[in-house]
Amino acid sequence: MSNIIEDKLSHVMFRGRGAEQRGGRTPGLEGKEITMRRNLARPTRSIYLALACLSLTLHLLLAFFCLSVLQTACVLPSSSSSSSSFNPRTDTRQHQSVSSPSSSSSSASSSSSSSHKLPTSSRNDEGHRLNNTSDQKGTDSVAERDKKLVGAGKVIPKVKDHSALEALFNHPLYNLPRPEPHQDDWLLRVKTTEDAGGVGSEEEEQEDEIHSDSQWQRQSASQEEGFDRVTWTSEAETHPPWLRFHLGISRWELYNRKDPNLAQVTHYLATQRVLGAVQKTGGTQLKLLISFPNYGQALLKPMRQSRDSETDLNLFYFSDFERHNAEIAAFHLDRLLGFNRIPPVVGRLINVTTEIREITTDRKLSRTFFSSPVGNVCFYGQCEYYCSTEHPVCGQPHALEVSLAAMLPDLTIAPRRSWRSPWRRSYSRTKLAQWEKDPNYCDKVKKTPPYNHGTRLVDVIDMAVLDFLMGNMDRHHYETFDKFGNETFVLHLDNGRAFGRHSRDESSILAPLRQCCRIRRSTFLRLRLLSLPAFRLSDVLRESLAEDPLAGRAPLLSETHLSALDRRLATVLRGVRTCQGQHSDVLYNDLEGNNGEWDQQPD
Repeated sequence: MSNIIEDKLSHVMFRGRGAEQRGGRTPGLEGKEITMRRNLARPTRSIYLALACLSLTLHLLLAFFCLSVLQTACVLPSSSSSSSSFNPRTDTRQHQSVSSPSSSSSSASSSSSSSHKLPTSSRNDEGHRLNNTSDQKGTDSVAERDKKLVGAGKVIPKVKDHSALEALFNHPLYNLPRPEPHQDDWLLRVKTTEDAGGVGSEEEEQEDEIHSDSQWQRQSASQEEGFDRVTWTSEAETHPPWLRFHLGISRWELYNRKDPNLAQVTHYLATQRVLGAVQKTGGTQLKLLISFPNYGQALLKPMRQSRDSETDLNLFYFSDFERHNAEIAAFHLDRLLGFNRIPPVVGRLINVTTEIREITTDRKLSRTFFSSPVGNVCFYGQCEYYCSTEHPVCGQPHALEVSLAAMLPDLTIAPRRSWRSPWRRSYSRTKLAQWEKDPNYCDKVKKTPPYNHGTRLVDVIDMAVLDFLMGNMDRHHYETFDKFGNETFVLHLDNGRAFGRHSRDESSILAPLRQCCRIRRSTFLRLRLLSLPAFRLSDVLRESLAEDPLAGRAPLLSETHLSALDRRLATVLRGVRTCQGQHSDVLYNDLEGNNGEWDQQPD
């Protein structure tokens, strides 16, 4: 049967092939073939068209991408102005700060790069703001004026170059007018040729000649090994940043926050090549003196423990490590409070081997270097506490986080006086200080010079507020510049033991405020401002610390420490309100004659 079927199929196929050879085609088969070809042609054309569109789209996207990349690579970033004048993390902003003109200074201090006068644009903007606010008086209610002053109590969002930190520094409380500076209001002054032309003895004339421009150029041109060749003159543009910082110290503050040189100082601390490192004498813990090629110096404090580690509650205040991040955060917090009494401090990552061990000339320090069992380079130096192989400072394996603080002028040219704090602790495990036992202790302090007149008492209370916010119990002494006598600010130095505990607030630090019930009016108003949602202390400090170079590795303060600042700030304000309920003269009016809109703030 299968054979019969195969024969019939072969017969049909043979007939079909014969018909095709004869040129004949079956009509039915021809129509079906044409239809099939048409049906196949339609999807083929659609596929080709879709592929062409896809290819064109990909080419257009590629062209737009290349154009955007080329534009980004060629166009320079736009400049941004910030009132903080502090951003060492970005080289572009540093270049802009360096190229910006310095503030104008008085004729008596033309050699100083810092000035307490506002730049022209800043003065105009400030006056415009004050005039606008004053025009609202008599038309708006006090509540409406308060809302305009604090931004309706809302957190200021970060939009482009605007921020809560910038808005805070633009507030009138941070732009209070200063008296016209006179010659005696500057700590240092460069003598010019005109100064040397006065009448005096032969020795004085010779001394003045040494300070003339030409002689200074010849002296500084003698290049020492490793130091840069410099030609300093009386012109501020020729001075390195550290010298401009020294020349900007005045009777009222260490630096002017608006001085562009502040950004230059922090930038040079973070980037200058380290030329030398020796251990600094004095103190209880390890610290180094760093030298730079431009003859500048900095005080180095190394990282001893992680940022998140909290001091054991059973440890005494004098039994704890100093923290490098505490020094950095203290500088930023002091600036936010409007004090400007801590020298500029910046974080930096250094190489323990190449930037300390290989270049140090301190033999005692060099003998303390060793390699740990895991291969890290360590050293411990020589000091009263924590300088042993059990408490080493170690790199990872060479990199070490440190804080670098700008050095103050040498004591030979700018002597300082050290004062024992009236609220100094006993530094004993068993004994209490007098102020801890006598609730009326402040009555005795008020009768003792220099606390019986001037601003010294409220200066110490400012320092107590700063220490309470940081949790610093190690404030046994403070210093002032001899030149200004008792009519000057106090220096807030050595803050390494701050920010040790966030879970506990040490209320005894506020003893000067609670016992004396006295505080500067400007300080009180700034504290109230920093308690508002628009300028919350933790928010503006977080933003300020983000500008430090070490913030890229990890936040310099943990969120627990930042939240503790807000909690402690509320405690300070409650203490002031308690004093106001008991006394009528709590606020020391340092704004007399300047009763502007900054006093109109909600409680």
